[in-house]
Amino acid sequence: MPPPRRWPQPAMPELPEVETTRRCLEPIVVGRCITAVEVGHPRMLRRQLRAGDFEARLRRRTIEGLRRHGKFLVAELSGDLSWVTHLGMSGRLQLASPRVDREPHTHVVVRLVGGTEIRFVDPRTFGFVAAYTPDELAETSLARLGPDALDSLPPTRSLATALAGRTAPIKALLLDQGVLAGLGNIYADEALHRAGVDPHRPGGSLDVEELKRLRSAVKATLAAGLRWGGTSLDDLAYLLPDGRAGEYVERLRAYGREDEACLRCGAPIVREVLRQRSTYWCRGCQR
Repeated sequence: MPPPRRWPQPAMPELPEVETTRRCLEPIVVGRCITAVEVGHPRMLRRQLRAGDFEARLRRRTIEGLRRHGKFLVAELSGDLSWVTHLGMSGRLQLASPRVDREPHTHVVVRLVGGTEIRFVDPRTFGFVAAYTPDELAETSLARLGPDALDSLPPTRSLATALAGRTAPIKALLLDQGVLAGLGNIYADEALHRAGVDPHRPGGSLDVEELKRLRSAVKATLAAGLRWGGTSLDDLAYLLPDGRAGEYVERLRAYGREDEACLRCGAPIVREVLRQRSTYWCRGCQR
Protein backbone atom coordinates (compact mmCIF):
# COMPACT_ATOMS: atom_id res chain seq x y z
CA MET A 1 0.00 0.00 0.00
CA PRO A 2 1.47 3.41 -0.95
CA PRO A 3 2.13 5.87 1.90
CA PRO A 4 -0.51 8.55 2.48
CA ARG A 5 -0.06 11.60 0.32
CA ARG A 6 1.46 14.72 1.85
CA TRP A 7 -0.78 17.48 0.61
CA PRO A 8 0.63 21.01 0.60
CA GLN A 9 -1.90 22.95 2.62
CA PRO A 10 -3.94 24.90 2.01
CA ALA A 11 -5.01 24.59 -1.64
CA MET A 12 -7.09 27.46 -2.91
CA PRO A 13 -10.42 26.68 -4.60
CA GLU A 14 -9.73 27.11 -8.32
CA LEU A 15 -11.87 27.48 -11.42
CA PRO A 16 -13.48 23.99 -11.32
CA GLU A 17 -14.41 24.40 -7.66
CA VAL A 18 -15.89 27.87 -8.17
CA GLU A 19 -17.72 26.81 -11.34
CA THR A 20 -19.09 23.70 -9.62
CA THR A 21 -20.31 25.93 -6.80
CA ARG A 22 -21.93 28.28 -9.31
CA ARG A 23 -23.72 25.45 -11.09
CA CYS A 24 -25.06 24.13 -7.78
CA LEU A 25 -26.27 27.53 -6.62
CA GLU A 26 -27.70 28.91 -9.86
CA PRO A 27 -30.98 26.96 -10.11
CA ILE A 28 -31.77 27.62 -6.47
CA VAL A 29 -30.81 31.27 -5.96
CA VAL A 30 -31.48 33.02 -9.29
CA GLY A 31 -34.80 34.81 -9.21
CA ARG A 32 -34.90 34.88 -5.40
CA CYS A 33 -35.01 38.06 -3.34
CA ILE A 34 -32.56 38.68 -0.48
CA THR A 35 -34.35 39.37 2.79
CA ALA A 36 -31.53 39.57 5.33
CA VAL A 37 -27.73 39.79 5.47
CA GLU A 38 -25.37 39.06 8.37
CA VAL A 39 -21.61 39.60 8.39
CA GLY A 40 -19.86 38.16 11.43
CA HIS A 41 -16.26 39.00 10.63
CA PRO A 42 -15.18 42.48 9.46
CA ARG A 43 -12.27 41.06 7.45
CA MET A 44 -14.74 39.63 4.95
CA LEU A 45 -15.64 43.19 3.91
CA ARG A 46 -12.11 44.49 3.43
CA ARG A 47 -12.70 45.02 -0.32
CA GLN A 48 -15.88 47.02 0.30
CA LEU A 49 -15.18 50.76 0.16
CA ARG A 50 -17.66 51.39 2.99
CA ALA A 51 -18.37 48.27 5.01
CA GLY A 52 -22.00 49.18 5.64
CA ASP A 53 -22.72 49.26 1.91
CA PHE A 54 -22.61 45.49 1.61
CA GLU A 55 -25.65 44.72 3.73
CA ALA A 56 -27.53 47.81 2.56
CA ARG A 57 -26.97 47.04 -1.11
CA LEU A 58 -27.95 43.37 -0.91
CA ARG A 59 -31.09 43.67 1.20
CA ARG A 60 -34.32 43.52 -0.84
CA ARG A 61 -32.42 42.92 -4.09
CA THR A 62 -33.26 40.06 -6.44
CA ILE A 63 -30.49 37.79 -7.73
CA GLU A 64 -30.96 38.08 -11.50
CA GLY A 65 -27.96 36.00 -12.62
CA LEU A 66 -24.93 34.15 -11.39
CA ARG A 67 -21.69 34.14 -13.37
CA ARG A 68 -18.02 33.44 -12.84
CA HIS A 69 -14.76 34.90 -14.14
CA GLY A 70 -11.66 32.99 -13.13
CA LYS A 71 -11.99 32.30 -9.41
CA PHE A 72 -14.53 35.08 -8.78
CA LEU A 73 -18.25 34.38 -8.37
CA VAL A 74 -20.50 37.28 -9.35
CA ALA A 75 -24.21 37.50 -8.52
CA GLU A 76 -25.93 40.11 -10.69
CA LEU A 77 -28.49 41.93 -8.53
CA SER A 78 -31.48 44.06 -9.43
CA GLY A 79 -30.60 47.74 -9.46
CA ASP A 80 -27.41 47.16 -11.49
CA LEU A 81 -25.32 45.95 -8.55
CA SER A 82 -22.84 43.06 -8.47
CA TRP A 83 -22.25 40.87 -5.41
CA VAL A 84 -18.71 39.53 -5.76
CA THR A 85 -17.40 36.56 -3.78
CA HIS A 86 -13.86 35.20 -3.72
CA LEU A 87 -13.36 31.99 -1.76
CA GLY A 88 -9.75 32.77 -0.84
CA MET A 89 -7.65 29.89 0.50
CA SER A 90 -10.23 27.95 2.47
CA GLY A 91 -13.67 29.34 1.72
CA ARG A 92 -16.79 27.56 0.54
CA LEU A 93 -20.47 28.39 0.11
CA GLN A 94 -23.28 26.37 1.67
CA LEU A 95 -27.02 26.26 1.11
CA ALA A 96 -28.83 25.57 4.36
CA SER A 97 -32.09 25.98 6.22
CA PRO A 98 -32.10 28.49 9.10
CA ARG A 99 -33.00 25.54 11.32
CA VAL A 100 -29.62 23.89 10.66
CA ASP A 101 -26.84 24.91 13.06
CA ARG A 102 -24.16 27.04 11.52
CA GLU A 103 -20.70 25.54 11.16
CA PRO A 104 -17.73 27.21 12.87
CA HIS A 105 -16.20 30.02 10.79
CA THR A 106 -19.51 30.91 9.11
CA HIS A 107 -18.76 34.59 8.54
CA VAL A 108 -21.42 35.71 6.03
CA VAL A 109 -25.07 34.63 5.85
CA VAL A 110 -27.45 35.84 3.14
CA ARG A 111 -31.08 34.78 3.59
CA LEU A 112 -33.43 34.45 0.63
CA VAL A 113 -37.20 34.58 0.36
CA GLY A 114 -38.46 31.19 1.52
CA GLY A 115 -35.78 30.90 4.19
CA THR A 116 -32.86 29.33 2.34
CA GLU A 117 -29.53 30.71 3.50
CA ILE A 118 -26.34 31.12 1.51
CA ARG A 119 -23.54 30.72 4.04
CA PHE A 120 -19.89 31.61 3.49
CA VAL A 121 -17.65 29.41 5.64
CA ASP A 122 -13.99 30.50 5.67
CA PRO A 123 -11.65 29.38 8.47
CA ARG A 124 -8.66 31.41 7.29
CA THR A 125 -10.66 34.51 6.24
CA PHE A 126 -8.64 35.03 3.05
CA GLY A 127 -11.89 35.17 1.11
CA PHE A 128 -14.08 38.24 0.80
CA VAL A 129 -17.46 39.55 -0.32
CA ALA A 130 -18.35 42.94 -1.76
CA ALA A 131 -21.25 44.66 -3.49
CA TYR A 132 -20.21 47.02 -6.28
CA THR A 133 -21.77 49.55 -8.58
CA PRO A 134 -20.66 49.26 -12.25
CA ASP A 135 -18.13 52.07 -11.82
CA GLU A 136 -16.68 50.50 -8.67
CA LEU A 137 -16.50 47.07 -10.32
CA ALA A 138 -14.51 48.57 -13.20
CA GLU A 139 -11.80 49.63 -10.72
CA THR A 140 -11.37 46.21 -9.08
CA SER A 141 -8.95 43.38 -9.81
CA LEU A 142 -11.86 41.51 -11.42
CA ALA A 143 -11.79 44.00 -14.30
CA ARG A 144 -8.08 43.33 -14.85
CA LEU A 145 -8.32 39.57 -15.21
CA GLY A 146 -7.19 37.86 -18.37
CA PRO A 147 -9.49 35.66 -20.47
CA ASP A 148 -11.32 32.97 -18.57
CA ALA A 149 -9.57 29.60 -18.89
CA LEU A 150 -12.87 27.74 -19.34
CA ASP A 151 -15.23 30.07 -21.17
CA SER A 152 -12.76 32.18 -23.18
CA LEU A 153 -9.66 30.02 -23.61
CA PRO A 154 -7.62 31.88 -26.25
CA PRO A 155 -6.63 30.16 -29.50
CA THR A 156 -3.07 28.87 -29.75
CA ARG A 157 -1.80 31.83 -31.77
CA SER A 158 -3.16 34.26 -29.20
CA LEU A 159 -1.43 32.33 -26.42
CA ALA A 160 1.80 32.48 -28.41
CA THR A 161 1.46 36.25 -28.69
CA ALA A 162 0.72 36.63 -24.97
CA LEU A 163 3.78 34.55 -24.02
CA ALA A 164 6.21 35.87 -26.63
CA GLY A 165 9.43 37.04 -25.00
CA ARG A 166 8.32 36.00 -21.51
CA THR A 167 11.19 34.52 -19.50
CA ALA A 168 9.19 33.54 -16.43
CA PRO A 169 8.55 29.80 -15.98
CA ILE A 170 5.44 28.61 -17.78
CA LYS A 171 4.06 27.35 -14.44
CA ALA A 172 4.26 30.88 -12.99
CA LEU A 173 2.63 32.33 -16.10
CA LEU A 174 -0.26 29.89 -15.88
CA LEU A 175 -0.82 31.14 -12.34
CA ASP A 176 -0.77 34.77 -13.48
CA GLN A 177 -4.46 35.69 -13.53
CA GLY A 178 -3.73 38.52 -15.94
CA VAL A 179 -2.58 36.00 -18.55
CA LEU A 180 -5.29 33.39 -18.04
CA ALA A 181 -7.91 33.55 -15.29
CA GLY A 182 -8.89 30.59 -13.17
CA LEU A 183 -5.92 28.25 -12.93
CA GLY A 184 -4.24 27.65 -9.57
CA ASN A 185 -1.58 25.30 -8.31
CA ILE A 186 -3.52 22.06 -8.72
CA TYR A 187 -4.80 22.52 -12.26
CA ALA A 188 -1.64 24.20 -13.56
CA ASP A 189 0.41 21.15 -12.50
CA GLU A 190 -2.18 18.81 -13.96
CA ALA A 191 -2.33 20.65 -17.30
CA LEU A 192 1.45 20.80 -17.65
CA HIS A 193 1.68 17.07 -16.94
CA ARG A 194 -1.00 16.27 -19.53
CA ALA A 195 0.83 18.44 -22.06
CA GLY A 196 4.24 16.94 -21.28
CA VAL A 197 5.73 20.38 -20.61
CA ASP A 198 8.44 21.05 -18.01
CA PRO A 199 7.04 23.67 -15.57
CA HIS A 200 10.45 25.41 -15.48
CA ARG A 201 10.44 26.23 -19.22
CA PRO A 202 10.39 29.98 -19.97
CA GLY A 203 6.95 30.81 -21.31
CA GLY A 204 8.37 32.36 -24.44
CA SER A 205 10.33 29.21 -25.29
CA LEU A 206 7.27 27.09 -26.08
CA ASP A 207 6.69 26.61 -29.79
CA VAL A 208 3.29 26.54 -31.46
CA GLU A 209 2.94 22.76 -31.26
CA GLU A 210 3.77 22.76 -27.54
CA LEU A 211 1.31 25.57 -26.93
CA LYS A 212 -1.33 23.66 -28.88
CA ARG A 213 -0.79 20.66 -26.57
CA LEU A 214 -0.87 22.89 -23.52
CA ARG A 215 -4.08 24.58 -24.61
CA SER A 216 -5.73 21.19 -25.16
CA ALA A 217 -4.43 20.02 -21.78
CA VAL A 218 -5.88 23.05 -19.97
CA LYS A 219 -9.25 22.40 -21.60
CA ALA A 220 -9.19 18.68 -20.77
CA THR A 221 -7.99 19.21 -17.20
CA LEU A 222 -10.70 21.73 -16.38
CA ALA A 223 -13.36 19.53 -17.98
CA ALA A 224 -12.22 16.58 -15.87
CA GLY A 225 -12.21 18.67 -12.70
CA LEU A 226 -15.75 19.81 -13.41
CA ARG A 227 -16.92 16.30 -14.27
CA TRP A 228 -15.92 15.10 -10.80
CA GLY A 229 -17.07 18.13 -8.82
CA GLY A 230 -13.66 19.66 -8.20
CA THR A 231 -10.88 18.63 -5.83
CA SER A 232 -11.47 18.18 -2.09
CA LEU A 233 -8.25 17.45 -0.20
CA ASP A 234 -8.05 15.81 3.21
CA ASP A 235 -8.83 19.04 5.06
CA LEU A 236 -12.21 19.23 3.23
CA ALA A 237 -11.84 23.01 3.06
CA TYR A 238 -13.68 22.83 -0.25
CA LEU A 239 -17.04 21.08 -0.40
CA LEU A 240 -19.97 21.47 -2.76
CA PRO A 241 -22.84 23.64 -1.48
CA ASP A 242 -24.80 20.49 -0.61
CA GLY A 243 -21.94 19.16 1.54
CA ARG A 244 -20.51 16.57 -0.88
CA ALA A 245 -16.76 16.35 -1.46
CA GLY A 246 -15.27 16.89 -4.91
CA GLU A 247 -14.01 13.58 -6.30
CA TYR A 248 -11.30 14.71 -8.70
CA VAL A 249 -8.69 14.15 -5.97
CA GLU A 250 -8.70 10.44 -6.82
CA ARG A 251 -7.89 11.18 -10.46
CA LEU A 252 -4.98 13.59 -10.11
CA ARG A 253 -2.04 12.72 -12.35
CA ALA A 254 0.69 14.88 -10.81
CA TYR A 255 -0.44 17.15 -7.97
CA GLY A 256 0.16 15.61 -4.55
CA ARG A 257 1.68 12.40 -6.01
CA GLU A 258 5.26 12.92 -4.83
CA ASP A 259 7.37 9.73 -5.23
CA GLU A 260 4.48 7.89 -6.90
CA ALA A 261 4.96 6.47 -10.38
CA CYS A 262 3.99 8.69 -13.30
CA LEU A 263 0.91 7.21 -14.93
CA ARG A 264 2.40 7.85 -18.37
CA CYS A 265 6.08 6.84 -18.16
CA GLY A 266 6.54 5.25 -14.73
CA ALA A 267 9.19 7.70 -13.49
CA PRO A 268 8.61 9.09 -9.97
CA ILE A 269 6.66 12.31 -9.63
CA VAL A 270 8.84 14.91 -7.92
CA ARG A 271 7.91 17.92 -5.83
CA GLU A 272 9.86 21.15 -6.04
CA VAL A 273 9.26 24.72 -4.94
CA LEU A 274 9.05 26.97 -8.00
CA ARG A 275 8.50 30.67 -7.43
CA GLN A 276 7.40 29.85 -3.87
CA ARG A 277 4.76 27.39 -5.03
CA SER A 278 4.80 23.61 -4.63
CA THR A 279 5.14 22.08 -8.08
CA TYR A 280 4.60 18.42 -8.95
CA TRP A 281 5.96 17.12 -12.22
CA CYS A 282 7.64 14.20 -13.97
CA ARG A 283 11.24 14.51 -15.13
CA GLY A 284 10.74 11.49 -17.39
CA CYS A 285 8.06 12.85 -19.74
CA GLN A 286 7.72 16.58 -19.15
CA ARG A 287 10.24 18.24 -21.44
